[in-house]
Amino acid sequence: MINLESPKKFSALTMQAHQVAKEIFRPISRKYDLAEHAYPKELDMLASLLDGMTAGGGAAGAGAAGVGRGIREDSDENRNGSNLSSLVGVMELCWGDVGLLLSMPRQGLGNSAIASVANEEQLERFKGRWAAMAITEPGCGSDSAAIRTTAVKDGDDYILNGEKIYVTAGDRAELVVVWATLDKNIGRAAIKSFVVEKGTPGFELVRLEHKLGIRASDTAAFVLKDVRVPAKNLLGDPEVNVEKGFAGVMQTFDNTRPLVAGMALGLTRAVLEETRRVLEAAGVVIDYSAPVITQSAAAAQFIGMEADYESARLLTLQAAWMADNRKPNSLQASMAKAKAGRTCVDVALKAIELCGSIGYSETSLLEKWARDAKILDIFEGTQQIQQLIVARRLLGKSSAELR
Repeated sequence: MINLESPKKFSALTMQAHQVAKEIFRPISRKYDLAEHAYPKELDMLASLLDGMTAGGGAAGAGAAGVGRGIREDSDENRNGSNLSSLVGVMELCWGDVGLLLSMPRQGLGNSAIASVANEEQLERFKGRWAAMAITEPGCGSDSAAIRTTAVKDGDDYILNGEKIYVTAGDRAELVVVWATLDKNIGRAAIKSFVVEKGTPGFELVRLEHKLGIRASDTAAFVLKDVRVPAKNLLGDPEVNVEKGFAGVMQTFDNTRPLVAGMALGLTRAVLEETRRVLEAAGVVIDYSAPVITQSAAAAQFIGMEADYESARLLTLQAAWMADNRKPNSLQASMAKAKAGRTCVDVALKAIELCGSIGYSETSLLEKWARDAKILDIFEGTQQIQQLIVARRLLGKSSAELR
C-alpha cells in the first residue's frame, strides 16, 4: 500500500535540507538574482556536505544526483528509496531558492541521467563529477524525437556534430550528457545519450543566456564540431531497437520529471507561506473550519491555492515512490510535472495579485519567485507536452497516432 506522507526515515534529510535552504539559500537569494552568471561560491561547501550526507546513508539522495533504479524487479519489498529521498531533499532546497539548487555542484540533471541508465562501470567512472544535460536544439524544443545532432560510429569512438541550447549548468559542469541520433532516418529509436567531457576538442561554449528567472543558474549554448567521444561513454544500450523505440533514453525523464515537480512544490510552498504572512498582517482571517463561501475573497482564493498545492504534492510523491519500486511511472511522472508546474505559476502570480505592492516590489522575494516559477512549467517537457503524454497513455495511442 502506498502511504503518501513523507517517510519518517527521511526526517533527518528534511531537517538538514531545510537548514541549508534557510541559512544559506535564502540569505543570498536576491544577491545572485541580481548578479546573473556570477557563480555562488557559498555553494562550494555543500558539495562536501552532500557527500557526507550520502555517505551517512540515512540522507542519501539529498540532491538531483540521488535518483536511482529502485529495487530489483524480482523483489516483493515495498521501498522508499533514492528517488523519494531526492524528491524530499529537492522540495526543501527549492523552498530556499530554485536557481541555487540548480547551481549546486554535482547535482545536475545530467547526474540524474547517469544515475538512471548508466552501467556499473560508468557509474564508478563518473562518480563525484558534475554533469549537465543537453537535449534542446534551435529546431527542436519540446519534441525530443526531432533531435538533429548526429553521432557516427568511428572505430572505438563516436563523432558528434550539432548544436545544443538551454543547457542548465552547462558552463559550470564537468560533463555534459548530449542527446544525439545514430540515424535520422530511423527516428526515435536511434536517439542515444553520450557523456561528453568538458574540454573535448570541438565542444564549444558559444554563449550564456540572460533569463527571466533562476538567474543564479547558468544556462549555456554549445556547438559540437566533430567531437570525438569514446564509445564507452554511450549511456544505455548501443543497439538501435525499433521495437523498444525511444524508451531507453526517455527512462531518464521518468526519474527526473518528479524532481522538477518537486522543485515547483518547494517554490509553491515558499510562496504560500509568505502570502499567508502578508494576508494575516493585513487582517485577513483564514478559517479552515468555516465554509469557503462565508470567508473573504482573499481567504477563499488562498485556500484554493493550498488545495492545488496539496494535490500536486500527492501526485509527485506517488510518481517518485513508483520509481523506487520499479513500477512503470511515465504517466504519473508527467501528471505530477504538469500539475506541479502549472500550480507553481498560478500560485505565484495569484500571490502577487493578493499581496499588491508588497508582492510586486523587490522588498519581498515574491516577485522573484513569480519569475522563477515559469521555468518549472517549461523545462523537462512543457505543460502541453506533459498533457499530450498523459493523453497518449490514457488512450493507448502512439506518438504517431496522437500528435
